Amino acid sequence: MLAKLTSKNQITLPKAIVSSVEMAEYFDVSVENGRIVLTPVRVQKAQAVREKLEKLGITEQDVEDAIAWARQ
Repeated sequence: MLAKLTSKNQITLPKAIVSSVEMAEYFDVSVENGRIVLTPVRVQKAQAVREKLEKLGITEQDVEDAIAWARQ
């Protein structure tokens, strides 16, 4: 099946292809041997929060301390 790449780097995936894999809103995109590979993924919102906290340098202890402070 063919899919056209638009000038805005967008591709519409054929319905027959999408319906043959698990329903996903996001795909991991990689290049293997000159081919673009799309792998359906489910975004875990809790995991996204953990990654953001780690990126900001906020530890579990920081969160516990903030909760304890708020409960005073």
